[in-house]
Amino acid sequence: MKMISDSTRSSASASTLEHQTYLALQGLALGLKDETEQLLKNEGLTLTQLNVLRILRGSGEDALTCGDIAGRLLNKDPDVTRLLDRMEKQGLIERARSAHDRRVLLTRLSPQGRETVARLDAPLMDLHRRQFQHLPPERLRLLLDLLGEATRTEVT
Repeated sequence: MKMISDSTRSSASASTLEHQTYLALQGLALGLKDETEQLLKNEGLTLTQLNVLRILRGSGEDALTCGDIAGRLLNKDPDVTRLLDRMEKQGLIERARSAHDRRVLLTRLSPQGRETVARLDAPLMDLHRRQFQHLPPERLRLLLDLLGEATRTEVT
């Protein structure tokens, strides 16, 4: 996994604790992302596409608008409509006009999309276990708690 480079570490020694923490989190996040992208490459998917599939699976039988999906994405995509167009061409999602408002396009998982996201569940869980296997459960829980606290911190 990608970690902070030696050049970053040496410059980090003169920086603030907050900056060092930021760099460590960025290095960790990039390493985790790279490994996940490699796994998804075999399926011809991007992280954002996987995120869309999981969002739609989580909505159950309810179809979502483009805006609903965009609001729930982990990594913001400036052109969600085009992303959904590509996913529809891949057969991963289905879209239809709302019966109540023909201007609204509703999106749901296709059977192929549901099968794809289900097929990825186990390999992703295995990857995450390997990524964090060096941390005992109590340390992993502490990390999760600390990240939760950091997320709730307001940035001004």
